Amino acid sequence: MISLPLLRQSTPSCPVQATAPRLGDPRRRPPRLVVALAVTVSLALLSATAWAEPAAESARLPAAWSRRVIEVTRAAMADTGDARVEVVPGALDGRLRLAPCEQIEPYLPVGTVPWGHTRVGLRCTSGPVAWNVYLPVQVKVWRRAVVSTVALAAGAELSASSVQVAEVDVAGSHAPVFTDATRLVGRRLVNAVGAGVALRTDNLRVRQWFAAGDKVTLVYKGEGFEASTEGQALNAGMEGQPVRVRVGSGQVLTGLPTGDSRVEVRA
Repeated sequence: MISLPLLRQSTPSCPVQATAPRLGDPRRRPPRLVVALAVTVSLALLSATAWAEPAAESARLPAAWSRRVIEVTRAAMADTGDARVEVVPGALDGRLRLAPCEQIEPYLPVGTVPWGHTRVGLRCTSGPVAWNVYLPVQVKVWRRAVVSTVALAAGAELSASSVQVAEVDVAGSHAPVFTDATRLVGRRLVNAVGAGVALRTDNLRVRQWFAAGDKVTLVYKGEGFEASTEGQALNAGMEGQPVRVRVGSGQVLTGLPTGDSRVEVRA
Protein backbone atom coordinates (compact mmCIF):
# COMPACT_ATOMS: atom_id res chain seq x y z
CA MET A 1 0.00 0.00 0.00
CA ILE A 2 1.32 3.41 -0.96
CA SER A 3 0.36 6.41 1.24
CA LEU A 4 -0.27 9.69 -0.45
CA PRO A 5 1.02 12.91 1.19
CA LEU A 6 -1.65 14.94 2.96
CA LEU A 7 -2.67 18.17 1.26
CA ARG A 8 -2.18 20.99 3.75
CA GLN A 9 -4.15 24.18 3.58
CA SER A 10 -2.07 27.33 3.96
CA THR A 11 -3.03 29.59 6.92
CA PRO A 12 -4.50 32.87 5.71
CA SER A 13 -2.96 36.11 6.90
CA CYS A 14 -6.35 37.34 8.18
CA PRO A 15 -8.85 35.28 10.16
CA VAL A 16 -11.86 33.97 8.32
CA GLN A 17 -14.96 32.32 9.67
CA ALA A 18 -15.15 28.63 8.92
CA THR A 19 -18.43 27.55 7.41
CA ALA A 20 -19.54 23.91 7.59
CA PRO A 21 -20.29 22.67 4.07
CA ARG A 22 -23.86 21.72 3.38
CA LEU A 23 -24.90 18.24 2.16
CA GLY A 24 -24.26 18.07 -1.55
CA ASP A 25 -21.91 21.03 -1.39
CA PRO A 26 -19.28 20.73 -4.23
CA ARG A 27 -16.61 21.47 -1.62
CA ARG A 28 -17.12 17.91 -0.22
CA ARG A 29 -16.01 16.33 -3.52
CA PRO A 30 -12.26 15.51 -3.81
CA PRO A 31 -10.36 17.39 -6.49
CA ARG A 32 -10.18 15.60 -9.86
CA LEU A 33 -6.38 15.55 -9.68
CA VAL A 34 -6.49 13.54 -6.45
CA VAL A 35 -8.98 11.06 -7.95
CA ALA A 36 -6.83 10.55 -11.04
CA LEU A 37 -3.72 10.11 -8.92
CA ALA A 38 -5.45 7.55 -6.71
CA VAL A 39 -6.54 5.50 -9.77
CA THR A 40 -3.02 5.60 -11.21
CA VAL A 41 -1.51 4.43 -7.93
CA SER A 42 -4.05 1.59 -7.68
CA LEU A 43 -3.21 0.33 -11.17
CA ALA A 44 0.50 0.53 -10.41
CA LEU A 45 -0.01 -1.54 -7.26
CA LEU A 46 -1.91 -4.22 -9.19
CA SER A 47 0.84 -4.38 -11.80
CA ALA A 48 3.51 -4.59 -9.10
CA THR A 49 1.61 -7.43 -7.45
CA ALA A 50 1.52 -9.40 -10.74
CA TRP A 51 5.29 -9.04 -11.10
CA ALA A 52 6.07 -9.46 -7.43
CA GLU A 53 8.24 -12.56 -7.91
CA PRO A 54 11.81 -11.76 -6.81
CA ALA A 55 14.49 -11.82 -9.48
CA ALA A 56 16.41 -14.57 -7.70
CA GLU A 57 13.31 -16.78 -7.58
CA SER A 58 12.52 -16.30 -11.28
CA ALA A 59 16.00 -17.51 -12.25
CA ARG A 60 15.39 -20.94 -10.71
CA LEU A 61 13.13 -23.24 -12.71
CA PRO A 62 10.80 -25.56 -10.80
CA ALA A 63 11.76 -29.24 -11.17
CA ALA A 64 8.61 -30.00 -13.20
CA TRP A 65 9.48 -27.30 -15.73
CA SER A 66 13.05 -28.57 -16.05
CA ARG A 67 11.73 -32.06 -16.82
CA ARG A 68 9.50 -30.66 -19.57
CA VAL A 69 12.45 -28.76 -21.07
CA ILE A 70 14.47 -31.98 -21.17
CA GLU A 71 11.58 -33.91 -22.77
CA VAL A 72 11.00 -31.31 -25.49
CA THR A 73 14.72 -31.11 -26.29
CA ARG A 74 15.16 -34.88 -26.51
CA ALA A 75 12.06 -35.25 -28.70
CA ALA A 76 13.49 -32.77 -31.24
CA MET A 77 16.85 -34.53 -31.55
CA ALA A 78 17.76 -36.78 -34.44
CA ASP A 79 18.55 -40.44 -33.82
CA THR A 80 21.85 -40.64 -31.96
CA GLY A 81 22.14 -44.42 -32.07
CA ASP A 82 23.78 -45.90 -28.99
CA ALA A 83 25.10 -42.53 -27.79
CA ARG A 84 24.29 -41.37 -24.25
CA VAL A 85 22.38 -38.08 -24.38
CA GLU A 86 22.43 -35.60 -21.50
CA VAL A 87 20.31 -32.42 -21.50
CA VAL A 88 21.35 -29.81 -18.91
CA PRO A 89 18.92 -26.87 -18.48
CA GLY A 90 20.62 -23.62 -17.51
CA ALA A 91 19.24 -20.67 -15.53
CA LEU A 92 17.32 -17.60 -16.59
CA ASP A 93 18.83 -14.16 -16.28
CA GLY A 94 18.63 -13.30 -12.58
CA ARG A 95 17.51 -9.77 -13.44
CA LEU A 96 14.23 -11.02 -14.91
CA ARG A 97 11.04 -10.50 -12.93
CA LEU A 98 8.50 -13.01 -14.22
CA ALA A 99 4.87 -12.92 -13.23
CA PRO A 100 3.55 -16.05 -11.48
CA CYS A 101 2.51 -18.72 -13.99
CA GLU A 102 0.36 -21.81 -13.54
CA GLN A 103 1.10 -23.39 -16.94
CA ILE A 104 4.35 -23.11 -18.88
CA GLU A 105 4.95 -24.37 -22.42
CA PRO A 106 8.54 -25.14 -23.46
CA TYR A 107 9.32 -25.11 -27.19
CA LEU A 108 12.26 -25.00 -29.59
CA PRO A 109 12.50 -21.71 -31.54
CA VAL A 110 12.42 -22.06 -35.32
CA GLY A 111 15.85 -22.98 -36.68
CA THR A 112 17.20 -24.11 -33.30
CA VAL A 113 19.30 -27.29 -33.41
CA PRO A 114 19.31 -29.22 -30.11
CA TRP A 115 23.06 -29.86 -30.11
CA GLY A 116 25.77 -28.43 -27.87
CA HIS A 117 24.99 -24.98 -26.47
CA THR A 118 21.44 -24.09 -27.54
CA ARG A 119 18.26 -22.58 -26.09
CA VAL A 120 14.65 -23.51 -25.39
CA GLY A 121 11.76 -21.04 -25.36
CA LEU A 122 9.47 -20.82 -22.32
CA ARG A 123 6.08 -19.14 -22.61
CA CYS A 124 3.42 -18.69 -19.94
CA THR A 125 0.03 -19.87 -21.22
CA SER A 126 -1.91 -19.55 -17.95
CA GLY A 127 -1.20 -16.62 -15.68
CA PRO A 128 -1.94 -12.95 -15.03
CA VAL A 129 0.71 -11.91 -17.58
CA ALA A 130 1.61 -13.72 -20.82
CA TRP A 131 5.41 -13.78 -21.00
CA ASN A 132 7.99 -15.46 -23.22
CA VAL A 133 11.68 -16.01 -22.38
CA TYR A 134 14.58 -18.14 -23.59
CA LEU A 135 16.40 -20.62 -21.39
CA PRO A 136 20.03 -21.61 -22.15
CA VAL A 137 20.41 -25.38 -22.47
CA GLN A 138 23.45 -27.59 -23.04
CA VAL A 139 23.02 -30.84 -24.93
CA LYS A 140 25.78 -33.40 -24.42
CA VAL A 141 26.09 -36.49 -26.62
CA TRP A 142 28.48 -39.06 -25.19
CA ARG A 143 29.89 -41.69 -27.54
CA ARG A 144 33.15 -43.50 -28.27
CA ALA A 145 35.38 -41.57 -30.65
CA VAL A 146 39.06 -41.09 -31.48
CA VAL A 147 40.71 -38.54 -29.17
CA SER A 148 44.23 -37.19 -28.80
CA THR A 149 46.18 -38.66 -25.88
CA VAL A 150 48.47 -35.60 -25.60
CA ALA A 151 48.42 -31.97 -26.68
CA LEU A 152 49.43 -31.73 -30.34
CA ALA A 153 50.66 -28.75 -32.35
CA ALA A 154 49.39 -27.70 -35.77
CA GLY A 155 51.05 -29.78 -38.49
CA ALA A 156 51.83 -32.67 -36.12
CA GLU A 157 51.67 -36.17 -37.59
CA LEU A 158 49.41 -38.55 -35.73
CA SER A 159 50.97 -41.75 -34.41
CA ALA A 160 49.59 -44.87 -32.77
CA SER A 161 50.55 -43.48 -29.35
CA SER A 162 48.98 -40.05 -29.86
CA VAL A 163 45.44 -41.25 -30.52
CA GLN A 164 43.04 -43.60 -28.79
CA VAL A 165 39.31 -44.35 -28.59
CA ALA A 166 37.43 -43.01 -25.56
CA GLU A 167 33.93 -41.91 -24.58
CA VAL A 168 33.63 -38.13 -25.02
CA ASP A 169 30.99 -35.45 -25.53
CA VAL A 170 30.88 -35.02 -29.32
CA ALA A 171 28.23 -32.27 -29.31
CA GLY A 172 30.82 -29.50 -29.13
CA SER A 173 30.83 -29.31 -32.93
CA HIS A 174 28.79 -30.54 -35.90
CA ALA A 175 31.85 -31.89 -37.74
CA PRO A 176 31.99 -35.72 -37.93
CA VAL A 177 34.23 -37.67 -35.55
CA PHE A 178 36.26 -40.84 -36.16
CA THR A 179 35.79 -44.22 -34.51
CA ASP A 180 38.84 -46.11 -35.85
CA ALA A 181 42.14 -44.81 -34.48
CA THR A 182 44.27 -46.86 -36.89
CA ARG A 183 42.88 -44.95 -39.90
CA LEU A 184 44.27 -41.68 -38.56
CA VAL A 185 47.87 -42.79 -38.09
CA GLY A 186 50.07 -40.78 -40.45
CA ARG A 187 47.55 -37.96 -40.91
CA ARG A 188 48.57 -34.38 -40.11
CA LEU A 189 46.69 -31.77 -38.12
CA VAL A 190 45.50 -28.46 -39.54
CA ASN A 191 45.32 -26.85 -36.10
CA ALA A 192 46.58 -27.53 -32.58
CA VAL A 193 44.43 -29.72 -30.31
CA GLY A 194 44.51 -30.37 -26.58
CA ALA A 195 44.78 -33.72 -24.84
CA GLY A 196 41.52 -35.68 -24.73
CA VAL A 197 39.93 -33.74 -27.59
CA ALA A 198 37.80 -35.64 -30.12
CA LEU A 199 39.47 -35.47 -33.54
CA ARG A 200 37.18 -34.39 -36.37
CA THR A 201 37.38 -34.17 -40.13
CA ASP A 202 38.09 -30.42 -39.98
CA ASN A 203 41.11 -31.01 -37.68
CA LEU A 204 42.96 -32.97 -40.38
CA ARG A 205 44.66 -31.92 -43.56
CA VAL A 206 42.88 -33.13 -46.66
CA ARG A 207 44.75 -36.16 -47.95
CA GLN A 208 45.77 -36.37 -51.61
CA TRP A 209 45.58 -39.92 -52.95
CA PHE A 210 46.92 -39.21 -56.45
CA ALA A 211 47.70 -36.37 -58.86
CA ALA A 212 46.00 -35.27 -62.06
CA GLY A 213 47.10 -37.46 -64.98
CA ASP A 214 47.85 -40.51 -62.78
CA LYS A 215 46.50 -43.92 -63.72
CA VAL A 216 43.83 -45.09 -61.28
CA THR A 217 41.61 -48.09 -60.69
CA LEU A 218 37.93 -47.21 -61.09
CA VAL A 219 35.73 -49.47 -58.96
CA TYR A 220 31.99 -49.78 -59.66
CA LYS A 221 29.96 -50.77 -56.60
CA GLY A 222 26.30 -51.68 -56.48
CA GLU A 223 23.82 -53.91 -54.70
CA GLY A 224 25.54 -57.28 -54.62
CA PHE A 225 28.20 -56.63 -57.27
CA GLU A 226 31.57 -54.95 -57.80
CA ALA A 227 33.56 -54.40 -61.00
CA SER A 228 36.68 -52.45 -61.85
CA THR A 229 38.53 -50.93 -64.81
CA GLU A 230 41.53 -48.72 -65.45
CA GLY A 231 41.36 -45.00 -66.17
CA GLN A 232 43.19 -41.70 -66.00
CA ALA A 233 42.48 -39.05 -63.36
CA LEU A 234 41.61 -35.67 -64.84
CA ASN A 235 42.13 -33.83 -61.55
CA ALA A 236 43.91 -34.47 -58.26
CA GLY A 237 42.32 -37.09 -56.01
CA MET A 238 41.68 -35.19 -52.77
CA GLU A 239 40.00 -37.05 -49.93
CA GLY A 240 36.26 -36.40 -49.78
CA GLN A 241 36.21 -34.44 -53.05
CA PRO A 242 34.79 -35.77 -56.36
CA VAL A 243 37.29 -36.65 -59.08
CA ARG A 244 36.75 -37.11 -62.83
CA VAL A 245 38.23 -40.19 -64.51
CA ARG A 246 38.47 -40.98 -68.24
CA VAL A 247 38.19 -44.68 -69.04
CA GLY A 248 39.42 -46.57 -72.15
CA SER A 249 36.25 -45.90 -74.16
CA GLY A 250 36.75 -42.16 -73.74
CA GLN A 251 33.81 -41.84 -71.36
CA VAL A 252 34.37 -39.59 -68.34
CA LEU A 253 32.98 -40.78 -64.98
CA THR A 254 32.90 -39.09 -61.60
CA GLY A 255 33.69 -40.87 -58.34
CA LEU A 256 35.28 -40.42 -54.92
CA PRO A 257 38.95 -41.23 -54.19
CA THR A 258 39.12 -43.82 -51.40
CA GLY A 259 42.81 -44.79 -51.38
CA ASP A 260 46.07 -44.75 -53.32
CA SER A 261 45.15 -44.67 -57.02
CA ARG A 262 41.63 -45.89 -56.25
CA VAL A 263 38.29 -44.25 -57.16
CA GLU A 264 34.85 -45.63 -56.29
CA VAL A 265 31.66 -45.08 -58.24
CA ARG A 266 28.35 -46.04 -56.67
CA ALA A 267 25.86 -47.55 -59.11
